Amino acid sequence: MSHLGEWEVVIGLEIHTQLSTQSKIFSGASTKFGAEPNTQACAIDLGMPGVLPVVNKEVYRKAVTFGLGIGAEINKRSVFDRKNYFYPDLPKGYQITQLESPIVMGGHVEIVLDDGTSKVINVTRAHLEEDAGKSLHENYHNQTGIDLNRAGTPLLEIVSEPEMRSAEEAVAYARYIHQLVTYLGVSDGNMSQGSLRCDANVSIRKHGQQELGTRTETKNVNSFRFLEAAINFEVERQIGILESGGRVIQETRLYDAVKNETRSMRSKETATDYRYFPEPDLLPIVIDDAYIDAVRAEMPELPAQRAVRFVEQYQLSEVDAALLSSNLDLANYFEEVTAICGDPKPASNWIRVELLGLLNRDDIEISESPLPSAQLGKLIQRILDDTISGKIGKQVFEALWQGVARDVDDYIAHEGLKQVSDSGELEAIVDKVIADNPAQVEQFRAGKTKLMGFFVGQIMKETQGKANPKQVNALVSSRLND
Repeated sequence: MSHLGEWEVVIGLEIHTQLSTQSKIFSGASTKFGAEPNTQACAIDLGMPGVLPVVNKEVYRKAVTFGLGIGAEINKRSVFDRKNYFYPDLPKGYQITQLESPIVMGGHVEIVLDDGTSKVINVTRAHLEEDAGKSLHENYHNQTGIDLNRAGTPLLEIVSEPEMRSAEEAVAYARYIHQLVTYLGVSDGNMSQGSLRCDANVSIRKHGQQELGTRTETKNVNSFRFLEAAINFEVERQIGILESGGRVIQETRLYDAVKNETRSMRSKETATDYRYFPEPDLLPIVIDDAYIDAVRAEMPELPAQRAVRFVEQYQLSEVDAALLSSNLDLANYFEEVTAICGDPKPASNWIRVELLGLLNRDDIEISESPLPSAQLGKLIQRILDDTISGKIGKQVFEALWQGVARDVDDYIAHEGLKQVSDSGELEAIVDKVIADNPAQVEQFRAGKTKLMGFFVGQIMKETQGKANPKQVNALVSSRLND
């Protein structure tokens, strides 16, 4: 990205989070992902004549949970509205959403950037709404298919203030929201399945200028990497337009990941264009302090709280605790491994170095790891009880990762990897190595103590790496210092 020079970037995000309920927001139809097209859209989702929506009470519990998680004001009286527009995947011709009286107002989050600096980003509101269907283009030559399974899926749209000044800040904010909703159990956060999607509102203005520039909205970005790329492209595009004397048009755009560019989708509508009015088929929803207190009492541990507990309970460093608590699945995985092996330090080390290294290499999430926590816990346990050495442990780890091994103990037994700890057997091997290398023995006794590594290496070679390193070092030292 080029130097911004005289330009300041202004970014606000609208994050659409699919709530993890079993049924839709206004009907009993399933929200399960992956069903055949149009098999999970009932008459209510399709807006058929004579049907009436009924609010799924679970969406309110999840919305209030999120609001409490960001320190927001919970509206005790919230109202649904109709947002009218015509699009093939919107079967009713309108979307039920919340405009004037959303469930969550205000709140804030604190993001931490790569350089260690932090920044508070304020949240404007979070409102409940139903999702639309999905247009399908891939398998239809010059035609569009419509899958209405997503129609009526419950969403919580989280709207930030336009307070982010770079793609890095926007991604840090989106990651924090993703972390929060998964920790709170509000959403599964699965971006590849559309459970969390970002709309990026981007504009630029001269430094010192108070008035906001004309913004564009890049819709439905479903990965953090794409979000960063889309924002950076849009900033460059707008700077190019303004510096060449042109005018940025307020419009909705789409990001093309293949071409790494945004392209125009349609001119940006205003609230007036949508002809909002209160939803006539739904009464206002009223909750009280007792309801809010009950939700607060059931809230799980937040990421920052878990990091503090990891430091206190497991004596991890703050850096390691922050990393291991950064993702709900990762934090749970660490605690499961620790419970099995009984020692948090090696559990932390193996997860941070070996496991995360391979997850990054293979570009997969912890939830997709081929190595179950139970097996990693058992592997560390076998290193701690001297069944195998750390070096052999890495071999077993790789076998588990590749699917060559299913069970730690079975693989160790089948491959004959059990560590040689029999003192009599080791003593014989040590004596043989010393007898076979008289010149090195003489040099060691003359003061060249670095040769200790040579003798240990020879013994490990003789035992194919299966000798207990502690015993080997003790025996070699004892023999050479006689």
